Amino acid sequence: MRLHLTAGMKEWAAANVHWLTIFQLTAYAPDLNPQEGIWSLVEREVGNLAAADLAQITKTVKRRLKQIQYRPDIVDGCLAGTGLAFHE
Repeated sequence: MRLHLTAGMKEWAAANVHWLTIFQLTAYAPDLNPQEGIWSLVEREVGNLAAADLAQITKTVKRRLKQIQYRPDIVDGCLAGTGLAFHE
């Protein structure tokens, strides 16, 4: 369920419009969101997995994220793909 689209969430947002600004983004926006590139890499491995249970899927996702964590070039590539910049 996409909670951000429920009637209750829309009512809550409308009641808090005095301090809350909502920006609607496209459902899949790799050019705006570098994490989309990371999840795309994870999904490639999970998509080919014939998992016996949720624990196996969880283990696979965690393993793939850890592999990516140790490859800063991949993370940098996902950020560069957005055209955004990271400044320290």
